[in-house]
Amino acid sequence: MLLLRLTAFTLLAAACCTLPAAATRVVTCDNGDNVQFLSCDSGVILIERALYGRTDGTTCKEGRTANQLTNTQCSQTGTMEVLSQRCNGKRVCEVNTEVFRTSDPCVGIYKYLETTYTCILATRSITCEGSDALLKCDEGTIQIHSANYGRRDQLVCSFNRLANQLANTNCLSQSTTASKVEKRCDGKSECNVPASSSLYGDPCIGTYKYLDVAYTCG
Repeated sequence: MLLLRLTAFTLLAAACCTLPAAATRVVTCDNGDNVQFLSCDSGVILIERALYGRTDGTTCKEGRTANQLTNTQCSQTGTMEVLSQRCNGKRVCEVNTEVFRTSDPCVGIYKYLETTYTCILATRSITCEGSDALLKCDEGTIQIHSANYGRRDQLVCSFNRLANQLANTNCLSQSTTASKVEKRCDGKSECNVPASSSLYGDPCIGTYKYLDVAYTCG
């Protein structure tokens, strides 16, 4: 409970460097309500590549007719951006394939979600709305890997908050959040970043938000 009483806290995932481990590839067939699960035993997730669609005739072909596999140049735009926003900087991430069905890039073709990610050893800084984050490197300079302003968890920054302020856990800031944090912090040994809707915009009015940043020192 002590952790939840803080207006800002920093969770050290591990020392500030990149894991030498190879990337992990995960494929999830889109059967209507399937969930892709990504996880890191150590460190946090960094999405390298992501595709929703079809690029070959063999992946997820079981039980499908030939005409459902013919288009191998099918990809949904924005897949990488959506997955990065939802998963970068987290130890564990679950994504339902339905979030990519905003349009159909190839009608009648059976699709899948293919993700390649690595686990990086990074410092994760979480700062509740209204406070300032202090990012600091004792050695080297800051390199931002992900930044999100919104809410992806009901427990984080929940102390003394009403239930309706915590209910929306699908609250993601615009993709410009990372670039704004990078502009303030990349290449510096220390920087202050506000967790404020005035800087990032308000992705979910009425929800109490926080700034979630993953960075390394290089």
